[in-house]
Amino acid sequence: MEVAPQHIVIAPVLIPLIAGALMLFFDDRQRQLKAAIGIASTLALLVTAGMLLLRVHHHDAVALVYLLGNWPAPIAINLVADRLSSIMVAVTALLALPALVFSMQRWERSGPHFHSLFQFLLMGLGGAFLTGDLFNLFVFFEVMLAASYGLVLHGSGAARVRSGLHYIAINLVASLIFLVGIALVFGATGSLNLAEISQKAVQLTGFSEPALRVGLAMLGLAFLIKAGMWPLGFWLVPAYSAAAAPVAAIFAVLSKVGVYALLRLSLLASAEGEAFGAMLIFVGGSLTLVFASIGILASQSLPRAAAYFVLMSSGTLLATFGMSDPGSTAGALFYLISSTLAVSGLFMIVELLEREQGAAANVLAVTMEAYGGAEPGADEETEVGRVIPGALAVLGISFSLLALVLIGLPPLTGFLAKFAILHAVIGLPSVESGGTGNQAAILASLLIISGLTAMIALVRMGIRIFWAPVESFQPRVTVLEIAPILFLAAVLVAMSVGAGTVMSLVTDAAGDLHQPSRYLDAVLGAGRVPPYAEAGK
Repeated sequence: MEVAPQHIVIAPVLIPLIAGALMLFFDDRQRQLKAAIGIASTLALLVTAGMLLLRVHHHDAVALVYLLGNWPAPIAINLVADRLSSIMVAVTALLALPALVFSMQRWERSGPHFHSLFQFLLMGLGGAFLTGDLFNLFVFFEVMLAASYGLVLHGSGAARVRSGLHYIAINLVASLIFLVGIALVFGATGSLNLAEISQKAVQLTGFSEPALRVGLAMLGLAFLIKAGMWPLGFWLVPAYSAAAAPVAAIFAVLSKVGVYALLRLSLLASAEGEAFGAMLIFVGGSLTLVFASIGILASQSLPRAAAYFVLMSSGTLLATFGMSDPGSTAGALFYLISSTLAVSGLFMIVELLEREQGAAANVLAVTMEAYGGAEPGADEETEVGRVIPGALAVLGISFSLLALVLIGLPPLTGFLAKFAILHAVIGLPSVESGGTGNQAAILASLLIISGLTAMIALVRMGIRIFWAPVESFQPRVTVLEIAPILFLAAVLVAMSVGAGTVMSLVTDAAGDLHQPSRYLDAVLGAGRVPPYAEAGK
């Protein structure tokens, strides 16, 4: 019997919640049992995300709406799975599986409750992408952040504790701004439902209108802090570069939560499908892209360079979304998927390479004090698992493939995504005159220049590591460590081969975003599941 779509919508929240809570009943020494539960939960999440994506994309309904408690819309707290939220849940699941497998080699033993925290992080991510109201967006944000606080400190070490505390402090401030913004929006509209807020926004008069604008501005500020927009993203590079490799790998999607929330709210808040503060988002994204490009060129530490690629991805997305054009939005969504998977794989490769190289290989780094020393006790653990032959060659090929994606060279997804963005912005009808033409020229130039800086930095890293290392080394890499990287590389290759299918999906998702009436009709017209509760019975 086919599972009802309404119940599939809540599955990405329930599956990791149940798995994470279940693992709390077992001692940390029962690692194999916890790992088995974690893998089973993550596989179930991946299958569920795939089913959800297929249902949304191949059915007439724009969105699947789950009314918690079976209350009528817009009273009910609702979960909404449209193409965009389903894509984000699927990307999260695709990152979670390799990151979890990678951690099983040694990182799960570096601190308590790793598997439970990992599952709670997935729960927060799934809920943040699927929720249809502001307060529960805040709740799921906090669940996600609470789990990330434990994960960012996982493994101890002075550099990790220092950057982790900065990460926690900044996100607590962002959460306060978020909460105040929600209060202002609720005071102005009397609702927390995103669809109802969008409907009421055009009818406000008097003091309510500026109150709503201030509230939305505060929400936007909180989302931009999470997205890492310059100069609000100064916390991101130290935290991501110091985090454990599997943690940094799954954190690659955390910055996209801010981008997603900003995109969702901004397009719903405008009747014409143009993001509020579009020019500010474009300028901030462009400056972030410039800052990230300079940071990548200046980085002598591999983890730090990988963290700057997260900022480069955020800058590209923000600048492109600031154009408020369906074609460029579709290309940006393609780029979001591609860059997130590639950066996640890069974090894992970097950890394997950094672990095996001696101090002489880091003579070009600024200082060990600035970027942190070796993990205390982590390297002393005995390797468990089968060491694969030709590890350096496998790592070199994987590094080259991920580099092609991050640079944007053909024939892989990085090139296809950037080409889609450039094709859209250069072909805008108003490109010959006006501000849109200037923005298109700036964005096109930045995309090309950022690709060039990424190529210079990655080629330099490749030469220093694989071609002319300071001292020769033969990495001892096990199957559990290389398999996740090969999995991500295979997904990127498959996306390149099936680019037409992926492009069709993101194009439809962009079309839904820029026609908010589809989302509003689906949410506000959602019907309850029979039989209804009736008074007197």
